Amino acid sequence: MNLSVRIFKIARAAEKASGVLALVSSKEKNRALVLMAKALLDQSAYIIRENGKDLAAAQKENYSPALVDRLTLDEKRIKGMADSLLATAKLKDPIGQVLQTIRRPNGLLIKKIRVPLGVVGIIYESRPNVTSDCAALCLKSGNAAILKGGREAVHSNKAIFKALKSILGKTKIPVDALQLIESIDRQAVHELLKLENIIDVIVPRGGEELIRFVAANTRIPVVKHYKGVCHVYVSRKADLAMAHQITMNAKTQKPGVCNAMETLLVDQAVAAKFLPSVIADLRGAGCEIRGDQAVRNIIKDGVKKATREDWSTEYLDLILSVRVVNGLGQAVEHINTYGSHHSDAIVTKDKKEAQQFLHRVDSACVYANASTRFTDGFEFGFGAEVGISTDKLHARGPMALEGLTTYKYEITGHGQIRK
Repeated sequence: MNLSVRIFKIARAAEKASGVLALVSSKEKNRALVLMAKALLDQSAYIIRENGKDLAAAQKENYSPALVDRLTLDEKRIKGMADSLLATAKLKDPIGQVLQTIRRPNGLLIKKIRVPLGVVGIIYESRPNVTSDCAALCLKSGNAAILKGGREAVHSNKAIFKALKSILGKTKIPVDALQLIESIDRQAVHELLKLENIIDVIVPRGGEELIRFVAANTRIPVVKHYKGVCHVYVSRKADLAMAHQITMNAKTQKPGVCNAMETLLVDQAVAAKFLPSVIADLRGAGCEIRGDQAVRNIIKDGVKKATREDWSTEYLDLILSVRVVNGLGQAVEHINTYGSHHSDAIVTKDKKEAQQFLHRVDSACVYANASTRFTDGFEFGFGAEVGISTDKLHARGPMALEGLTTYKYEITGHGQIRK
């Protein structure tokens, strides 16, 4: 059977299963998620062993430390994956929720009801936890999932998928509602993207190149964020100790993810006081600094000159652009010009200034006095996320259960006809 036929059959099976899954009760879906979490823990040794094959390949390919970190699984991370499944099981099921009830003068009763999207295709790169997170969210929201991971995590994804799918036969979830495309042939993505009559939405998770490729090569609706160029702005009214802590967390806690800070903006009134200590600590954590001339005037050595390209670059690594700005207005202008509308933060003690920042910055997630690293479905209390959207239509920010639904109108009458 050739690749095109195999993927078509996978998609058709998912489509058929989606109709059955849409009718499965919340109780049964939650039971399945609990069993899936247990399966991950029970098979953690097997999953880690298979992950070791991917890590060995990554070493041969000389992948960056940030990419290797995204790829790595251990007992703690597998427990985190299981916890995410359990958290998703505890969330309120959105399916069947009555969003609006309208009774017309002619007696028609119109109800707006939340329903699943149907079949969700998820194309992702080096983070194997996406396999379990997205499977859980899709199943809980009544959607069939077709998962297509990258070659760098092929063994890990297969092992996680095997653990998850092994328990579906013990539940009322249709087994075909969860599908994995195992082929590492790039043509597999092309074949998946052709199926606009079967797949209802595609969610690409990965670098900008992948997301742009998917958006350019399909007629299926795509939920996307091209990159995460996130900012922290340290106001002249900031608590500088807090600003220091937030800066370090936003950049160094996990630099290879989309919600990590890529540009630090510092008000000129506090730059000379704030920058020396924070840049020293950033360097101590292995971070390369690229600054504008004002930064280089304060830090006399070791700061590379930032270019215009740096301001719009998602490094996903221990590299940070730093700029001195003149007040809130210039900070907001910089963010709205060079940012990617993902996650941006201000550190300030002034509540009015904080509100101005929150209202004026055009991003999916805006923060006052907190790290951008919180842009995450689990941290938002959503259980997990299938992705973080910087689109403005349908879903924005961490896309979880509600983002995986749409609605329909159910109309009940007693013989009315239109005159």
